[in-house]
Amino acid sequence: MPAVRVDGIEVAYDRVGQGPPLVLAHGATTDARLFRPQVEDLADEFTVVAWDEPGAGRSSDVPPSFVLADYARCLAAVIEDVGLGPAHVLGLSWGGTVVLELYRHHPELVRTLLLVDTYAGWKGSLPAATVRQRVEGAERMLAVPDEEFAPTVPGLFAGRPPAEAVRLLSVMSADTRPRSMRTQLAIMAETDQRDLLPEITVPTLLLWGELDARSPVDLVARPLLEAIPEATLVVLPGTGHLSNIEAPEPFNRTVREFCRARSRA
Repeated sequence: MPAVRVDGIEVAYDRVGQGPPLVLAHGATTDARLFRPQVEDLADEFTVVAWDEPGAGRSSDVPPSFVLADYARCLAAVIEDVGLGPAHVLGLSWGGTVVLELYRHHPELVRTLLLVDTYAGWKGSLPAATVRQRVEGAERMLAVPDEEFAPTVPGLFAGRPPAEAVRLLSVMSADTRPRSMRTQLAIMAETDQRDLLPEITVPTLLLWGELDARSPVDLVARPLLEAIPEATLVVLPGTGHLSNIEAPEPFNRTVREFCRARSRA
């Protein structure tokens, strides 16, 4: 298991395959295992790197003072540790917000951006009332005793989720750390990255589930498309928020074609 240390925080990641680097940043309450369908399929053409962000999986806990720029700094350290130059960087949901912040502070490490069912922060993409509802729901979840803590997020799938996806999410959910959730919740509720979007100069893929109830296409994806100069929107029919595991074949094909076309120097 590769890992890099950033100010005493150990950040673990998986690295599989050979070729141009493709770095994958997962969402909240998950870890690198979320991207198993992508790691298995895309490693024939890319060096696929899936991290466990600080506070998730095999990585160290997040300090109380952790902010969004710290997540971005840790992700930058992973890309530098891989040592293959600027990467295609994909972020799903909360991971997309981290990836946008990576671009803000370390644009030289980013060859392309792939933003999947994500947000320019909740404050930057959702109505204030929706943000309040999400914060209140998460706070109720976090208020239970540790032994009863079982994070669940509604609206992840458009249809009946694949059985293997349910098992995987259950395992990752059981490993979620309340401190990590609190940190992410506070950050997402106050993050507004709309100022960054017009400054993005790399090719950007917006990859969305048509029926994403968490980050709806019209509410979130289309404003991103209008704001990011070199953005392209691809909508996967009949798919929800976790499009990478609900529809892995079209998801992987879209990612492969986008990155392949932009991997040539």
